[in-house]
Amino acid sequence: MALFSPVSNLYARIGVIAVALLLAGGVGWWLAWPRTHYARGVGFDRDQPVPFSHQHHVAGLGIDCRFCHSTVEISSDAGMPPTYTCMTCHSQIWTNAALLAPVRRSLAENHPIAWRRITDLPDYVYFNHAIHVAKGVGCASCHGAVATMPLMYKQYSLTMAFCLACHRNPGPNLRPADAIFDTEWVRGPSTPPPAALMARYGIGGRNLTECSICHR
Repeated sequence: MALFSPVSNLYARIGVIAVALLLAGGVGWWLAWPRTHYARGVGFDRDQPVPFSHQHHVAGLGIDCRFCHSTVEISSDAGMPPTYTCMTCHSQIWTNAALLAPVRRSLAENHPIAWRRITDLPDYVYFNHAIHVAKGVGCASCHGAVATMPLMYKQYSLTMAFCLACHRNPGPNLRPADAIFDTEWVRGPSTPPPAALMARYGIGGRNLTECSICHR
């Protein structure tokens, strides 16, 4: 008497195929998940203590990026505005708005607002805002169309491939010095060509894809 019926062979084959598919799917997911926009936070805004709108403050009111990010030209870090910067205006307007209660509380308690980071590079990556600004890279090249964002989100992946693409061919991302912080600037017929901008900023004498440039 047979211990297993003939149909058991079919079940065994189906089981082996199912396990193989599960393993293949698991490996595929493990490889693909970190590369998705969701995992990298691309296109998703984050809840903040105060729903600050760049669209309103930058595009609407015309506030220059450097008013809040005051160290972007002199430091590796662009800087976040202290509460008294916000209160420069909001001690005069919207003084009792419930929306701004965390800002008033921060000033009264002398405790900074804990903003949630939108763009956060790994610790093993060195990035210097000042040198990029000094060499003609506009804010939008990395941060996207910030002036159109009601709530801030990451527009680009900022992966190694993203950075290397620019370091291999920086010319198209360069702007004239007076347009670096201009949120409405677009390249036009009167814009110097990329090669001319690279020469103006002294770019080209070093291999910008050397590992030590970003990994120090």
